[in-house]
Amino acid sequence: MPVYVNRVLNMKNIKVIGFDMDYTLVRYNAEAFEKLTHRLAARRLSELPDYPDEVRDLKFDYQRAIVGLVIDLRNGNLLQVSRHAKVKIAFHGLEPLDYHKQQKIYRETAIDLRDPNFQSLDTSFAISYGILYSQLVQMKTDGADLPGYQQIADDVNHAIDLLHQDDSLKSRLRKNFDAYVIKDPRVAGMLERYKDYGKKLMIITNSDYAYTKALLDYALNPFLKKHRNWQELFDIVITFAEKPRFFEQSSRFLKIDPETETMTNHTDKITDGIYQGGNFAKLEKDLGYSGSEILYLGDHIYGDVVSIKKFCSWRTALVLGDLDNEIRGIRESRDLQDEINRLMGEKQQLEREINKLDSKRYEGENIPRKTLTPLFDSMDELNTEISELLGQYKAFFNPYWGEILRAGFDESRYAEQVEKYACIYMTKVSDLYNYSPKTYFRPYRRIMPHEDLSLQD
Repeated sequence: MPVYVNRVLNMKNIKVIGFDMDYTLVRYNAEAFEKLTHRLAARRLSELPDYPDEVRDLKFDYQRAIVGLVIDLRNGNLLQVSRHAKVKIAFHGLEPLDYHKQQKIYRETAIDLRDPNFQSLDTSFAISYGILYSQLVQMKTDGADLPGYQQIADDVNHAIDLLHQDDSLKSRLRKNFDAYVIKDPRVAGMLERYKDYGKKLMIITNSDYAYTKALLDYALNPFLKKHRNWQELFDIVITFAEKPRFFEQSSRFLKIDPETETMTNHTDKITDGIYQGGNFAKLEKDLGYSGSEILYLGDHIYGDVVSIKKFCSWRTALVLGDLDNEIRGIRESRDLQDEINRLMGEKQQLEREINKLDSKRYEGENIPRKTLTPLFDSMDELNTEISELLGQYKAFFNPYWGEILRAGFDESRYAEQVEKYACIYMTKVSDLYNYSPKTYFRPYRRIMPHEDLSLQD
């Protein structure tokens, strides 16, 4: 897959390259991972007094949520929002809201994620959360005696957080990495090439050191050709970083002894080694590079990308694994898209003819209204044909939500964040394998509506 470019990024000027680990350096089988998370979280909820035993048996449906959706905690709805903050698709539980009900609730509402009543699903880790939340809302709608929508969200979120904190999730992963981790030999090759070109490499992950070591031993070590292990490859490794806090607040560094895994307070200069916690400001100062010389790659649009752009000047890259299937759908539907575009061209030409005749008519020319009738009839026929083709087009994507980066004809809220905050983006980090470490990434010139010459006739 290619690397997609939002703004100029000259890799010759990048001296330090940092990586998130989970879903970035290391790819997971997202469906298997989220199914496990869903099952364990549902089991934990079923043990609480406010939730019936039936919660334990809820079936996982991976298609029920995608990255970039928004939970309306006040109304218990799952939403797809456009870049203009308008709701395009809404589900209450597992049922779509009909158009009139959706309009009644959201017609005058601009979704503002600063409002605590809205919560976004900004990473693949959040898929199981969105699915389980929707299922519980459906149970409540069907008559189950469950807490309110806000409390359900808090309980699901807490249950999933505990799975990560008490090792009940990652202990299962360690026992069977083969089932959950996708090995990619090109990641090791790409990293070693960067090292050969003199780039300083680092990891900043929210995972703890023990899990980091186990996962990278499995995913990277077997494919390294010029280094004995991943520890030789990376100059600095920061675990338990608590992103986005790492970029937003000041916190102390702890130095980790990789042999004993013991930690000590570290107030000296950050040099090569393995750490826990800390903050970007001290790291950047001690590295001795400006923010524009540091590139960071991650999968979490807020924790790895937006927070960096808001609080420091590092360059950013988003790894959006969920985009893989979407690009496949775009390719497979190419003939259908071409036909839709052709019909839309006819429709635009027809609209121009109608506009010209209508203008002449109101300027006093003797053009009977019935002259316009065949044109309006042709417009209706085109609309019907286009509508049918759009229905076929949707079948290439998620059956409930469609495309991640589209909300109807508009770009989605998630797409707006990707475009605004990510310098480049890709489906997997190894897509960089196909590019020299000195590549000059340049975006295509975007055509604004007034620059489309076809509209000037």
